[in-house]
Amino acid sequence: MLDAGDRFEGYVIDDVLGRGGSATVYRAREVDGGRAVALKVVYPHRRSRTYLDRLRREYEFAVQLPHRHIVTMYGAGPEWLAMELLAGGPVTNLSRLADRLTALVQVADALDFCHQQGIVHCDVKPTNILTGADFATSGAALTDFGAAHAVSEFIQSEGRTVSRRHVPVEASLPYTAPELFGGRPPSAASDEYALACTAAEVVTGSPPFTAVTQMALVDQHLHWPPPAFSQQFDWLPRAFDSVLARGMAKDPDARYGSCAALMSAVVTGTVR
Repeated sequence: MLDAGDRFEGYVIDDVLGRGGSATVYRAREVDGGRAVALKVVYPHRRSRTYLDRLRREYEFAVQLPHRHIVTMYGAGPEWLAMELLAGGPVTNLSRLADRLTALVQVADALDFCHQQGIVHCDVKPTNILTGADFATSGAALTDFGAAHAVSEFIQSEGRTVSRRHVPVEASLPYTAPELFGGRPPSAASDEYALACTAAEVVTGSPPFTAVTQMALVDQHLHWPPPAFSQQFDWLPRAFDSVLARGMAKDPDARYGSCAALMSAVVTGTVR
């Protein structure tokens, strides 16, 4: 643990922003320039080759994607990252539904930009969509590219798709597209599915599928239709259910043509 006032790799620690299972994120500032940053430092006992490779990928993918609504990286070392400070926390912290939807519209544009560059995020969820302290000014940004993949990493071999780099596809189960369970490579459509799940949570407070066990949750993604949220919330129009059903179609080809198209339909379908 680092304490306020400690120096680390050219930064001065101000405070702890959060702690995860593998790293602590600090609010820090540059020793010379004084720019405020979020400093992610991996715990000593979690510095395995696998996790440090994920940290490296998080940095390398993000720096390839200059976009207003993708987190900006400032620097990195083997066990740390310095990045844009997004002090407002996850999108679910925003009190107004209109602001939460605006944040998702911004991130949808960022995802489409990623896909145009041949990169799939693979872990779209509310906790990876962070906001600035003043949302009206700074908006939201897509973060954590540690699970991302380049489309070029996958090739066809003996009738199946495999990774050139032997990096497994990771995703958070409540937001995982069904085709990923069958071994298909991640695609723009799988990010769209995760964004649809995220939109459901941002609007209703819960992701579409909430089974307690992993096996049951996988079964829901594979076989269950999305819930009819308009029957649970009398303020939601039935159009929202239709939008969600298409964004979460079991067949990737049946989903919207882009994340922006999905979110345009979500916004329209959420307001009576």
